[in-house]
Amino acid sequence: MSPTTAGSPAGNPVPTTGRCTFLGAGPGDPGLLTLRAVDVLASADVLVTDPLTAAAVRTHCPAGVQVHSPAEDTGLDVAKLVADAVRAGKHVVRTVDGDPGLDGCAAEEMLVCARSAIPFEVIPGVAQSVGVPAYAGVPLRGSHGADVRFVDGAQLLAGSAPDLGVPETTLVVRTTLGQLPATANALVAGGRKPESALSATLSGTTTRQRTFTSTLASIAADLKAARVLPSPVSAPVDPATSVIAVVGEQVAHRSSHSWFETKPLFGWNVLVPRTKEQAHGLSDQLRSYGAVPQEVPTIAVEPPRTPQQMERAIKGLVTGRYEWIAFTSVNAVKAVREKFEEYGLDARAFAGIKVAAVGETTAQALVDFGVKPDLVPSGEQSAAGLLEDWPPYDPVFDPIDRVLLPRADIATETLVAGLVELGWEVDDVTAYRTVRASPPPAETREAIKGGGFDAVLFTSSSTVRNLVGIAGKPHNVTIIACIGPATAKTAEEHGLRVDVMAPAPSAGALAQALAEFGANRRDTATAAGEPVYRPSERRPGSRRKAAR
Repeated sequence: MSPTTAGSPAGNPVPTTGRCTFLGAGPGDPGLLTLRAVDVLASADVLVTDPLTAAAVRTHCPAGVQVHSPAEDTGLDVAKLVADAVRAGKHVVRTVDGDPGLDGCAAEEMLVCARSAIPFEVIPGVAQSVGVPAYAGVPLRGSHGADVRFVDGAQLLAGSAPDLGVPETTLVVRTTLGQLPATANALVAGGRKPESALSATLSGTTTRQRTFTSTLASIAADLKAARVLPSPVSAPVDPATSVIAVVGEQVAHRSSHSWFETKPLFGWNVLVPRTKEQAHGLSDQLRSYGAVPQEVPTIAVEPPRTPQQMERAIKGLVTGRYEWIAFTSVNAVKAVREKFEEYGLDARAFAGIKVAAVGETTAQALVDFGVKPDLVPSGEQSAAGLLEDWPPYDPVFDPIDRVLLPRADIATETLVAGLVELGWEVDDVTAYRTVRASPPPAETREAIKGGGFDAVLFTSSSTVRNLVGIAGKPHNVTIIACIGPATAKTAEEHGLRVDVMAPAPSAGALAQALAEFGANRRDTATAAGEPVYRPSERRPGSRRKAAR
């Protein structure tokens, strides 16, 4: 579709290179953005967003994009904004929560574009009425193929909803928390039985999702008992919170089909005391368990105070001084890579040199640089594990007996001593310095000390010391997870009770151990018939039990 004619009446092309894209941003989970949506967002000059998915779509836009929110600026004339921007040759992306084809406001804005000969296109998205029930574990159609009808709660209350169909019809109702009881009553008045099964999902597809299963007659009382709707002892949720309700026999499948809210760490706020670059894989793993990770750097990396040592080492690499180079961290890879780039070198400078990496994360950093490691520990991913697999020096097969070890200024001597024992000469070079990072924002510090986090993952003793130093000691309700005995000992020295210990010294094993802890905790509460609380939701006065 040509950008000068799309969406305009035939024979009336618009003399501009600008355009408007109406884009469905899905029901809330950033992972439900389509590939086409991500591609289009990357070329946006102007972004007009709905509130629910604003943060998710913003991350895929260029840094200089102009952002507008009709929900925040109630006086914003979207039609004029779009027209002026398109005629100035800009690409306007109008994102809509859910799917634009099911949004009345988006339909009106498209009509204005068509009447004004403004070129536009439409990128469909996952509709809230379809995506939210799927995340709640409520399939809308069963094997018998019953009819499904979508109902707008506001229209239902206004008496203008369409026919609700036969009792076997599954109804998907879009409403708000405050209007849900009245909506349920209206459905009964419209012919549905009071005992009809109902599921109501708040904040669907996000890690704040909550689903309540009830009946049309009982939903109001059940929400009050759950302290969601106002009652004499509750602090209610915002009544304007969006709700997707499903009414019908399909609700019975939730007990077996619920897959999202039953994740082991669902909704847990997990503190990861690492930089965003270091925590990338770990945070992704935590998200797969349903957690909400927040990275807080505790260590900052700076160049060595005297760069001459690294300069001589790089020259030695190029001139054939070394048989091996061993990388013990991602930061070491980064430091060498930066020096290479400073001298106009690339991965080809490693030709003829054997390369070792202390673990998979460091190995991946080398692969990203264009270097495939010759040695990665087959067992424990540590200096000790690397030494287990390191070959002794053999003057027959090794023409050079020297190893380059670029590392941090505070690294331990384990690897150096082990290599020397194996017959190697080691150039132990300070490639970078680690210093304590700046304190996180005040709200993060308060969350750490006040119990706002459900768990914290400590991947080294230095992360314990530095986090306590820059932000304070985590609250006693926070689950403390440590990567190994040395880290756990440091945590205990700082007055922290260690709840989870990784079975192997890797970040992946640590995250998995926390997930198993969360799953056991959930199973114990469920078996006892108790509500499943996150650690940060524990009632005042409750005591934490030590993990066994």
